[in-house]
Amino acid sequence: QVQLTESGGGLVPPGESLRLSCTADAFTFDRRAIYWFRQVPGKEREGVLCISASDEVKNFVESIKGRFTISRDNSGHTVYLQMNSLKPEDTAIYYCAADSLVTACTGDNDLDIFPPLEYRGQGTQVTVSS
Repeated sequence: QVQLTESGGGLVPPGESLRLSCTADAFTFDRRAIYWFRQVPGKEREGVLCISASDEVKNFVESIKGRFTISRDNSGHTVYLQMNSLKPEDTAIYYCAADSLVTACTGDNDLDIFPPLEYRGQGTQVTVSS
């Protein structure tokens, strides 16, 4: 059973940074696309960033450009979401998702179309507030 686990969330004031980690048991991230989503209770999920199997990055949200980055470590077991200059509107539960067969980053928030991703974590809460 593949289990994805996110960590690194918390409560921070506006302008601060957080680095989220996504780790996996019985699953390696290399040669697969890894997605980060966020969701506010009562609202639709929102794709944030994705890193493909060839390390191409796709940004799904205009408002995070220049502030958020995604990377993976060489071991293939951890993917990071670095979030800088956080804003209150970034407050959400952040979770990572992946699938054994998905290697590219595709999707669209406006159409709410993303590839089927079999594995996802429970998420980590990020709260940006003064």
